[in-house]
Amino acid sequence: MRELTVLGTCGAWPEAGRAASSFLLEVDGFRLVLDLGYAALPRLLERCTASEVDAVVITHEHPDHCADLSALCRALLFGGGRDGRVPLYCPPGVLGRVQAMEPTEDLQEVFEAHSLPGSFEVGPFRLDGRLLPHHVPHAGVRLTAPGLTVAYSGDAGPAPALGELAAGADLLVAGATLQGPAVDPHLLSAAQAGQCAAGAGAKRLLLTHFWPGAERQRSVTEARGAYHGEILAADEDMALAL
Repeated sequence: MRELTVLGTCGAWPEAGRAASSFLLEVDGFRLVLDLGYAALPRLLERCTASEVDAVVITHEHPDHCADLSALCRALLFGGGRDGRVPLYCPPGVLGRVQAMEPTEDLQEVFEAHSLPGSFEVGPFRLDGRLLPHHVPHAGVRLTAPGLTVAYSGDAGPAPALGELAAGADLLVAGATLQGPAVDPHLLSAAQAGQCAAGAGAKRLLLTHFWPGAERQRSVTEARGAYHGEILAADEDMALAL
């Protein structure tokens, strides 16, 4: 099975019934989690146990992308069922931010940390992380397995490096925090996500990281102004075959 499951789609804080940024990428039996924001862990645990998570990637230290890493730590530490530590790929600030919520538990007892940006072999994937513009150190990622490439912008602003990560990707998962003509060097708009997908030659575009209360179909329409491939608005529990 090759599938991306959407666990959380909200930026900043989760709307009722939703969660903040998180995805589960499953390829040939390997389970990799991309970000774990507020309220994402219960949705992850509907699909696998904590001990069945094979690797975690966190793009940056804002809690709408990493808060539930603390909850996963506790599930692994106290729930049992796993031998060895879980590989964790993230910018260095993530560990400090999440450890502040765990004053009595050492994250590094549970996670084997690897610093992004960088390149790594992770199960069936080659993971390439590149720095992207944001308010804190942030790594966008490109995950390549035989016959499959998935790129993820996290919550970053526009940059040539994002186009490089997304080049020829089967799926680009892109933040679409802003709508309309608003421009911010640290955040991506829906229109800019479409422009990036088009310029990179990505085959599909999945928009995510919506501001709570935003009308999501508007983001799809704005992205379609530049990109004419398939555009989807991420929704909790959505599962995409890859």
